[in-house]
Amino acid sequence: MSDFLTGIAFFLIIEGLVYALAPLVLVEMAKRLPHIPEQQLRLFGLVSVAIGVALVWMVRG
Repeated sequence: MSDFLTGIAFFLIIEGLVYALAPLVLVEMAKRLPHIPEQQLRLFGLVSVAIGVALVWMVRG
């Protein structure tokens, strides 16, 4: 449970940094999001999950 909460904390830190350091970039990305095909968003999400799992596996292994 400790590792899970640490992961959530790191997620919040990174998200907070994006909002604090580059809010205009985030707004522009949000404007473009509806124009990206759903399949491309799904693929990017799956690739992100795979990279995240691989990184955790490498760090913990």
